[in-house]
Amino acid sequence: MSSCDARSSGAGGRAADVQAARLVLTRMGVSPEELVNARGQRETVPVFAEYVPRVAEAVSVGTCRAYRSYWNRVVREWGERRLDEPTPSEVRRLAEHVRGQVVHRRNTRGGRCAVEHLIAALRCIYSHAVADGLLDEADNPALRVRKPRRLPSTRRGLSDESMAAINRVTGQTGNDPMLDTLLLRLHTETACRRGGALALTSADLDPDQCVVLLREKNDAVRWQPVSPTLMRHLREHAEQRDAEASGDALLRYRSGKPLTRRRYDHLWHRLGQHLPWVATQQISTHWLRHTTLTWVERHFGYATARAWAGHTDTSHASATTTYIRADLADIATALAALTGEEHPLAESRQ
Repeated sequence: MSSCDARSSGAGGRAADVQAARLVLTRMGVSPEELVNARGQRETVPVFAEYVPRVAEAVSVGTCRAYRSYWNRVVREWGERRLDEPTPSEVRRLAEHVRGQVVHRRNTRGGRCAVEHLIAALRCIYSHAVADGLLDEADNPALRVRKPRRLPSTRRGLSDESMAAINRVTGQTGNDPMLDTLLLRLHTETACRRGGALALTSADLDPDQCVVLLREKNDAVRWQPVSPTLMRHLREHAEQRDAEASGDALLRYRSGKPLTRRRYDHLWHRLGQHLPWVATQQISTHWLRHTTLTWVERHFGYATARAWAGHTDTSHASATTTYIRADLADIATALAALTGEEHPLAESRQ
């Protein structure tokens, strides 16, 4: 075949390919102009410095607090780059850079948490970009980088002797022992997280049925039984510190200002000074959650402990949990045994 014939054959084949492509696009209802425009739109993908603040405004306060430092790092490193530019290998390099800059403490686990949070923070950015139509799901490099496997927690339930020592020192030290002992009792009875306690308002107290409304992570809301004694102290606290008038945060300093997470930090730092094992083991408020839920599971079973904890995620639960769910009466009955006080909802169960 001559070169002229080859060129003619190649041109004819290309024309046939173009015609076939046009036929496919017609069947799909897509015009060649739309494809050209779609390619042009990729040039309008925002840079990280422009898009991250938009994501920060769209997420919850808790999510923003958890990811803010990692988003700041991303903006420092990639601020002028478009979202579609970083590759999975670059995400891994940034993750290792973050791991190498972790401040080493006794409870540090080789920077695994920092890497996990960085990848999660990036996935949050890209999920919003996909939802906004700026990128396709396949353009998300953070999804192709595996998070480090979580290691088992070192937290555990505390013994009766340890709890007694913590409560004794709390009541005898500090500039506001009444507030601190109220905090410990609230977390011990309800096994709530810090966010749930700080979100309480006076309107969340139901003294007739001795239950409080807890708002915790993932926007979970639930009524949780408390003892009559704790309910009385919560109402007295609200009255004495003007929480009822404002309708805002229930837990307050003597000045009337709402409590912050720093109060917990100061409390456990002080306890560690008086009880060295508290500092050595890095005990925190979350250990109280472990303590209560362990006791409940041992004495009243898994279903009651799960309901007490407010766990609603079924991804790691068996289908049996659909049929053995515990209710408020079950929790109140267990609470009555824990505190040694009668509870109105537990009585209605008898």
